[in-house]
Amino acid sequence: MNITQHTDYALRLLIYLGACPERRVTIKEVAERFDISRSHLMKIVNELVAAGFVDGARGKGGGLRLARPPEAIRLGEVVRQMERGFELVECFGAHSRCLLDSGCRLKGALQGALQAFLASLDEVSLADLIAPRARLRQILSIATPIAAPVRRTGAGAPSSS
Repeated sequence: MNITQHTDYALRLLIYLGACPERRVTIKEVAERFDISRSHLMKIVNELVAAGFVDGARGKGGGLRLARPPEAIRLGEVVRQMERGFELVECFGAHSRCLLDSGCRLKGALQGALQAFLASLDEVSLADLIAPRARLRQILSIATPIAAPVRRTGAGAPSSS
């Protein structure tokens, strides 16, 4: 099984967004960080937005962020969404010309392997990939957000501003 570059970039984007939950991220930022074509990344973003993985906002203050909590995004779901097909061999397609097709056991074995591969990815969430977030931010050279200052209210209880 070979994951396409399209899916690879989608997973990288989701990981990057998971590393930055406190803010929106621009396509330009991700494209530069991973050295990916902005136009290619835009196509991927559009797919991820349509599938409900990413929330995108245009204009000033716009950008991208995860549309769901990282725990709710399963790799198997992302791979199924992004990959165009899972034809491991010719006979998986609609127009097989293989002489063995009608009685071949290889097809069943490969289908089982594909299902096991996807089931394994279903066990992994985006949250699993981004933990620990501090280490991931360091690897990606993402600045750690500065905590909002805590101010005291009348009764002395802290309140974030």
